Amino acid sequence: MSAREAQRLADEQELDLVKIAPTATPPVCRIMDYGKYRFEQAKREKEARKNQHVVELKEVRLGLNIDVADFNTKARQASQFLKNGNKVKVSIRFRGREMGHPEIGRDIMNRFAEACAEVAAVERPAKMDGRHMLMFLAPKTAKSEK
Repeated sequence: MSAREAQRLADEQELDLVKIAPTATPPVCRIMDYGKYRFEQAKREKEARKNQHVVELKEVRLGLNIDVADFNTKARQASQFLKNGNKVKVSIRFRGREMGHPEIGRDIMNRFAEACAEVAAVERPAKMDGRHMLMFLAPKTAKSEK
């Protein structure tokens, strides 16, 4: 039908004539209440934003000569972060003469990864970065377990 006739029908029903596919030949239009449509669309977007979870990066700092109890506390804390769906950055800072023993730091990082193995997958293995050794853990998902 012609655009004039479609506009007349929309005016009679006190609704709006909205182009759905303006690039098509001929253009496709629909008669609807555009204000109500926009309101419902905004409501759906707001609901979708409310349900999404933003993944944060939490950090756990370890020392080179960390004791068993402190190690277990840090591992428990990291597991809690991972269960909440956040990624964890594990770091060890080497001070002074500790720089000569990166293998000890690597051992601690490997033990930490094993302690968090049921809830975490190693995203980036332990690697020296200046005076720091860093490792990134990501929460295990159904896809990464298989």
